[in-house]
Amino acid sequence: MSLVVPAVLPSSYKDLEEKLVLFASIPSVSRVQIDVVDGHFTAPASWPYSAPEEFHTILKRKEMLPALDRIAYEIDLMCLDAEHSASAWLTLGATRLTFHAESTTDLSRFLAAARDQYGHFVSFGLALNIASDLGILESHLGEVEYVQFMGISRIGRQGQLFDRRVLEKIRIFRNRHPEVPVQVDGGVTLESARPLLALGVSNLVVGSGIVRASDPAAAFAQFETLQSPFGV
Repeated sequence: MSLVVPAVLPSSYKDLEEKLVLFASIPSVSRVQIDVVDGHFTAPASWPYSAPEEFHTILKRKEMLPALDRIAYEIDLMCLDAEHSASAWLTLGATRLTFHAESTTDLSRFLAAARDQYGHFVSFGLALNIASDLGILESHLGEVEYVQFMGISRIGRQGQLFDRRVLEKIRIFRNRHPEVPVQVDGGVTLESARPLLALGVSNLVVGSGIVRASDPAAAFAQFETLQSPFGV
């Protein structure tokens, strides 16, 4: 499985289409993350929350995400209605859902309901903000396949600087739970990737470092040259 997961935070359906076609044109891309922001859990709202009627039309047309034969799509649900909005993305072909621990006041009920509704079709991950306590994760690790640490202080926006506070959180978590796959999303650059990999991070979610590069394919290839000392 690829170390690098390209990410898109779509401003429109056209923007999403263009970036997914771009990622699909890179033969070594095997996973893509689509960031979904509702404008309430965090802001500003991204597509499709910025154009719900258009999204409903796409669902009615039964369109699918591109290159499903070789790309696994994961949806980072930065929204308060994640438990319900997830179903639309599964209809489009997504197979991985990342829920944010802070988006609900009853995480146990939330994960149980999601597992009951979607558990046979999807892998679950749980994301944690930098300011949040690691203890939030402890009783829920058996309910998810991976943990996603956010590498920026304000989520929902690409192009922010890496917040090094996440390194200590990952170090503590990895010491406690070395068997749990960890990915990091936000602020990932070639420079910040190195200490993350040294801590045993399994996957690097990269947005602006790829999509805003003058040559996105070359930028992705540069990230792919990075090696994890843990062999993942």
